Amino acid sequence: MSEETQETFLSHLIELRQRLVRALVAMGILFIPAFFFSAEIYDFLALPLVSTLPQGSKMIATGVITPFLIPMKIAAMSAFLVALPYILYEVWAFVAPGLYSHEKRLVLPLVVSSTLLFFAGMAFCYFVVFRRVFEFISSFAPKSVSVAPDIEAYFNFVIGMFLSFGIAFELPVVVVVLVMTGLVTTDQLREWRGYVVVGIFVVAAVVTPPDVVSQLSLAIPMCLLYEIGIFFARFVEKRKLPAPGAEHPAGE
Repeated sequence: MSEETQETFLSHLIELRQRLVRALVAMGILFIPAFFFSAEIYDFLALPLVSTLPQGSKMIATGVITPFLIPMKIAAMSAFLVALPYILYEVWAFVAPGLYSHEKRLVLPLVVSSTLLFFAGMAFCYFVVFRRVFEFISSFAPKSVSVAPDIEAYFNFVIGMFLSFGIAFELPVVVVVLVMTGLVTTDQLREWRGYVVVGIFVVAAVVTPPDVVSQLSLAIPMCLLYEIGIFFARFVEKRKLPAPGAEHPAGE
């Protein structure tokens, strides 16, 4: 490795460290107010479950330090989500100098759309799925049983569901990227529709709780998002990317 190459590599590492530090500082700044309002945030997250519990029932904390750990986790999650646009900006600023001009035009819209879709998946999970799932599950509880969910178990459940739906809602972006890079065509995606639908239901059965409501609540939107991805992929399918070497990254 030449001396010039080593200097370039070290400069990239230094820049990466600086951007990571800035992202962590942003999360740290947001962590303070998030921790202050962590109780209100948890009450908001727990509302779909609490509203389905029998009158007089409450959630409980079974761990000794759980009442302290849960606010910490809530604050960390909230700080990350609020800082996510800035974190993605730092990622974009780091990789942009090494991209071709046509890649810059495509990456930024994909980053924005994937972020919006992730939040849309979380919102759909909270406002549409949770209440139906909890009502369905609570209907099977015997009347002799006092339902008192643990706050840590519920928080872990919420995080898992948020991640599942957030990632699942990225399906249109994945489809567009696959077509954009030439790995597949829209005709192939239509031919594989039946296999994809089966795969979607298998994934929904694995990542969601073992009840039909939550599984269908994830599988049906994913099927619709797959079709939406094919629709938008048609507009980029005929756009030919320049051959390697035709353009150079900025600054070269």
